[in-house]
Amino acid sequence: MTKIRMNTELRNKLFNKIKNVFENEDTQEREAFLQARESVDHHYKYASELAKVVVERAYPKEDVSTLRHFKKKYGNPCDVVAKDKCFYFAHSEDKDDEGDIKETKSHFDFGLFGNLNGSEYSDEDGKKFAVAYFREDLKAMDCNPDIYAQQSENKDNPHKTKHVDACMKALGYSGYNHSSGSDTNIGMAKTFDEPYFLDVIGTSYCRSRAIACTKDEYTEFENFRIAKGNLVTKHQTWIDTIQKQCDQLKIGLKAYRYLSEGIELATELGIQVDEAELIRTNSTGLTIYNPSNLASMIKGMKNKHQSREAKILARKKYEESLN
Repeated sequence: MTKIRMNTELRNKLFNKIKNVFENEDTQEREAFLQARESVDHHYKYASELAKVVVERAYPKEDVSTLRHFKKKYGNPCDVVAKDKCFYFAHSEDKDDEGDIKETKSHFDFGLFGNLNGSEYSDEDGKKFAVAYFREDLKAMDCNPDIYAQQSENKDNPHKTKHVDACMKALGYSGYNHSSGSDTNIGMAKTFDEPYFLDVIGTSYCRSRAIACTKDEYTEFENFRIAKGNLVTKHQTWIDTIQKQCDQLKIGLKAYRYLSEGIELATELGIQVDEAELIRTNSTGLTIYNPSNLASMIKGMKNKHQSREAKILARKKYEESLN
């Protein structure tokens, strides 16, 4: 059989097939990522339930109900109740070096894109958490949720921006309107955020609305935020291992002249690749690089004149072949 020469399309098909196996291998790094995501679910549930207790302790339901009654009666002058999913929690159980009581406070955002460092503003780390948490969903939508991890050592560039924007659009990211104190997210992001909104009282936004809690409660809120950051870290570590393998894979496939060499590589890696399927689904490999098939294709393009007698003979041979 004539050897099939490698081309860009065949290299890409082989690369993607092997990379897909890398991503689904049961490795320690992948397991750590999956466990980190399970931990996030656990901490989200516990911390959000605790936040509800702390917030309602500061803003009792009956007070919220009364203020809403007055708003309905008197309008905007009594519009002091709003829903929020981010809060400044503070405790005063520690002392400084001089023995004086000090306040410890930080901002905790339960939203999908919430910050991971205590800032009241969303940042890239919040987006990194979102793509890691919804990785499989984004992959199913033909997005690249690993783009931040893959480009961790690179500055912003058109390639990175393109994929980040696609992920944010798929998740429904629309940002945060700080002038109104409200989210404008849609789709998956909105669905994710909805369970975490609580009633708060006040006309100012969260940066000046410190809600008192105990030190133990504060620690649980910190653990929640640490769990989110840990997911980002484990995602980065896992993708780094895949990226290193893929870098070597690209070098090898680029050096190979024949498809058989790529098939041999896949076999050595324990990956079964059907050569016939690769060629069959290839738009150019079979027809361009296989001489016999190329000849057949060219012959078929010729507009040959066929006499009436030749047509009759061809028809007879066809009918005889059916009997």
